[in-house]
Amino acid sequence: MNRKITVLGAGSWGTALAASLAHKGRTVTLWGRDKDQLGSMAECRENLKYLPGVILGKSVSFDDDLESAVSGASIVVSSVTSQSFREVMRHVSPFLPAGSIVANTAKGLEQSSHRRLSQVAAEEVPQTVFVTLSGPSHAEEVGRGMPTTLVSASVDMHAAEFVQDIFMSDRLRIYTNPDLTGVELGGALKNIIALGAGISDGMGFGDNAKAAMMTRGIAEMSRLGIRMGAKASTFSGLSGIGDLIVTCTSMHSRNRRCGILIGQGIEPSEAVRQIGMVVEGVFTTDAAYVLSKEYGVEMPITEQIYRILKEGADAKDAVLRLMTRGKKHEQEEVMI
Repeated sequence: MNRKITVLGAGSWGTALAASLAHKGRTVTLWGRDKDQLGSMAECRENLKYLPGVILGKSVSFDDDLESAVSGASIVVSSVTSQSFREVMRHVSPFLPAGSIVANTAKGLEQSSHRRLSQVAAEEVPQTVFVTLSGPSHAEEVGRGMPTTLVSASVDMHAAEFVQDIFMSDRLRIYTNPDLTGVELGGALKNIIALGAGISDGMGFGDNAKAAMMTRGIAEMSRLGIRMGAKASTFSGLSGIGDLIVTCTSMHSRNRRCGILIGQGIEPSEAVRQIGMVVEGVFTTDAAYVLSKEYGVEMPITEQIYRILKEGADAKDAVLRLMTRGKKHEQEEVMI
């Protein structure tokens, strides 16, 4: 049976997922706030603003009304930003029946509450089953059908496997993982390290510096994750080291590109403006910094990026502080 799937968010990632699902023959409704944009997409079968060149199949329809968009859907896929997630879930909640599945693709923490998005969903749509879909994936590549692997994570493995079945294709390979906390944190925290990798690139540093940033970055991501209840092994998987690699090395990455601008001396707020789309790592840095203090976890890279973003610290000084920290032993308990 060809089940109806609703994708919330007509940005680059929502469009890419809709295109991938349509390729598989799925019936997809793509919801967005901008009625004019949706009209343009329906007419030319392309998201000229966010994902030009990716053609949307005829099985994709467009709707700017939340109630009709989710009505009768077997699964609702949320591709709105982390900071918009609560608002959208609050508005869509009356239309979601008990036991329905919400699959989230945003990779971030809510800045105001420092919560993971599964925790936000538990507050706003408690009648639903939450799944997160994460991993090393750029919309520009998924939309064009390039091979990609993702992980479907949930405390309800039947729901995780349902999402796996919905998305699995010759273009997308989906794994499942019961460690929802670890998958969410891996996807969110790597954006901070990608900002740092971009800053390093923008300052003209080389591969040595980037390798150090990524390696020590996964160490501090793991430390916080384990303290918050995640499994160490998750950070060696797709949503950990896998997503970290792709986000720190690709020019598709908004976080890395934003970091490059900051490393070149551009003010963080202006760098975000020049990117022109949401840079999740900016919000996540704030939340992760607070969480590191709350849980008593040492996160030196996150702390220095927080100082650059929030306190106007100079990037050169931040690098000096990192390089001149006290001597440490590399063999940490979280990196087995």
